[in-house]
Amino acid sequence: MKFGSFKEKTASLTALKSQKLFNEYFRNYALLMVFILMSVILSFASPTFFTMRNVINIFRQISINGILALGMTMVIIVGGIDLSVGSLAAVSGVVSALILDQNPNIVGVSIFLGVASCALLGAFTGFLVARFKVAPFIASLAMMTIARGLALVLADGVPTTIRDPFYVSLGSGYLWETESIYDFSIPIPVLILFIISVIVTIILYKMRFGRYIYAVGGNENAARVSGVRVEWVKFLTFVINGTLCGIAGIVLAARITSGQPTAATGYELDAIAAVIIGGASLTGGKGRVSGTIIGALIIGVLNNGLVLLGVSSYYQQIIKGLIIAGAVILDQRTRKSSGS
Repeated sequence: MKFGSFKEKTASLTALKSQKLFNEYFRNYALLMVFILMSVILSFASPTFFTMRNVINIFRQISINGILALGMTMVIIVGGIDLSVGSLAAVSGVVSALILDQNPNIVGVSIFLGVASCALLGAFTGFLVARFKVAPFIASLAMMTIARGLALVLADGVPTTIRDPFYVSLGSGYLWETESIYDFSIPIPVLILFIISVIVTIILYKMRFGRYIYAVGGNENAARVSGVRVEWVKFLTFVINGTLCGIAGIVLAARITSGQPTAATGYELDAIAAVIIGGASLTGGKGRVSGTIIGALIIGVLNNGLVLLGVSSYYQQIIKGLIIAGAVILDQRTRKSSGS
């Protein structure tokens, strides 16, 4: 009896372990399979979808959202959320464009100051969250309004044209020029996204600060007892997020060749969607760079494919919302089945 009971317990533990391994495998690779399946279906539905011109266009389109989503990933992992990323991106474009318009020979300085302004605004949000214990949702909602108003005030509600060739190339240039866009070329925005992805990967997986981010998001009290400076980790996370928003704003302004105070409206929704679809948990402590990138690709491919098929933008919003809801439900079910 005892031997039989031992065998039953062993078999039960083995089955449970196999289930957990399957759930982990499913979490890691289901998104990639969904992305591949979407691409295959759209390639049959639209003959222009899988052309080199359109593929390059998709990657260029997702680069801005990808940069914003990478910053959002860090914020969500630490247990927060940031609704101000679109407004911060607008501030970056407006500040850099205005400075460049007054001083055409300091393009590098104008770009730096545009990014720095967003880092400063991100620091203010982080200060509200870390020092005054304001809920990230409320703090970032306040910053969303402040930053958008600041962009409108600075620009006086009027877009500022950007004419500098180097600046413009950050949004529409290629790593190397070719005679035809059908030849394989790497858009500079995609290169910027790749570099930032590598940097964020190093921060999250190779640096102590990255481990602190996961620790704070997973269990803030346990992290504090372990000696982690929780408030400092939250503050720096929002500063990094603000910096990435500034970079995304520069790329966006370069792409539309102007600093527009109304630019990037609603971009925070796509950034959050990419992170959630990518497998991050809104409760914190969970999220991956690779998942976020695949999430951004899914959104980009979905938007591009629906446009090619002539689907109204109104229906695109509905479909996107359903995908987000499905991703959250799937995450909850896999977490419950794995016991995590």
